[in-house]
Amino acid sequence: MAMTPQQRRRHDDRLSRRAIALDPSGYFLIFLDRDAGDIVAEHYSNIINDQGLAADPETGEVLACRDGDPRQPVATYRGCSAKEVGIRLVEEADPCPVSRLDHALYLGRELQRAEACLESGRDYVQD
Repeated sequence: MAMTPQQRRRHDDRLSRRAIALDPSGYFLIFLDRDAGDIVAEHYSNIINDQGLAADPETGEVLACRDGDPRQPVATYRGCSAKEVGIRLVEEADPCPVSRLDHALYLGRELQRAEACLESGRDYVQD
């Protein structure tokens, strides 16, 4: 029996709470630049420490999820569509800032969600 949209959202919410391995190549913050009509993906570098936590590559300190000094992105990728940003990330960037397939899949989903919000005028909040 097929899931209802509500069941599917609850199922996906449970999947979002699973343990994941972090990408040693870094992480991305995705947002919309509505004035330019762009999706923006900022790439931040990190290392993964012995406990599996993301740490600053220069200091070795664990990265805080909130508060702390704002970090500067290593690179910024932008485009008018999810496809354009995805191409910039995995085909044009050298070296590629994504080293894990699960991370690439996640980014693809988030870029598609960002594009849908850009088109509809809804707010985009990264998962």
